[in-house]
Amino acid sequence: MNKSKWLVLAAALGMMAATGAYLAKAHQRMRLGAPGVKVGPGLLYDELGRVAASHCVLLPDVVLGLIGTNLQVTQSESDILPKDTTFGRKFYNDPKSFGVQTSVVLMGSDRTSIHDPHYCLTAQGWHIENEKTVRVQLPMDHPYPYKMDALKLTASRTVLLGQKPVQLKGIYIYWFVSGDRLTANQGARMFSIAQTMMKTGVLERWAYISYFATCYQGQEEATFEQLEQFIRASAPEFQTVAGPPASAALPVATR
Repeated sequence: MNKSKWLVLAAALGMMAATGAYLAKAHQRMRLGAPGVKVGPGLLYDELGRVAASHCVLLPDVVLGLIGTNLQVTQSESDILPKDTTFGRKFYNDPKSFGVQTSVVLMGSDRTSIHDPHYCLTAQGWHIENEKTVRVQLPMDHPYPYKMDALKLTASRTVLLGQKPVQLKGIYIYWFVSGDRLTANQGARMFSIAQTMMKTGVLERWAYISYFATCYQGQEEATFEQLEQFIRASAPEFQTVAGPPASAALPVATR
C-alpha cells in the first residue's frame, strides 16, 4: 500500500473514531423527552400470567359503553423489544356489534421499540391487501376540532366457522405521537428525532398508537366508520397532543 492510500485509511479511521467519541458523549448527555400519552401505575401480564410491567399507558376503561379488558404482553415482545418499552393494550368488546383492540407502544431510550406494523399483522396470519398504506384524516373534537393524520391498512384472513371457511377482514389504523408532535409519517418522525437530538440533546419519546377491528367481507366501510367514532371518543382520553386547529393548513410534524 502506497503512502497516499495509508493517509486516506488513517483519515477514515480518525473520522470513525471521532464520530464514535461524539456519539458516546451525546448519549451521555442525552435527556429523554416527555411522552405524548398518559403513563402511570398499572399491571400488565405476559402469556404465562406473570407481571410483565407495573406501569403502562393509561387507556380508558370504558369507551362508548364498551368495557376494555387488558391484553397480554406477548413473549416475543418481551424478548425482542427494549426493556424500557412501555405498553398500553386493551380490547373493547360488544359481542353483538363491535370489538376493537387499542394498542400503544411507547419507546424509552431506544427508538427500536417502534416497529413496522406489517410484521405484526403478517406474523398473526393476516394478509395485507393494500400494497400502499392509505393516509386518512380522522375528525377529532377534543381539545378542539382538528383533523388527525393516520395510516390505514386493510388485511384479510381465512378462518373456520364450524366446518366452513370464512374470510375475515381487518381494518388497522395507526399514527405516531411525541411530547409535542403528531404525525402519520415515519420519515417525519425519524427526521424529527435526529433534528431534536442534534439541536437540544433531547431524545424525543415517540409512541406508536394503533386500533384494529375485524369484520366479515363486505362490512369494511361500516367498520371503518365505527373505528373513526371510537378513535374520536377514546384517543383524547390518553393522548396529550393534538394537531393544529381545523383552520390551519399544515400538520405539526412534516418532512
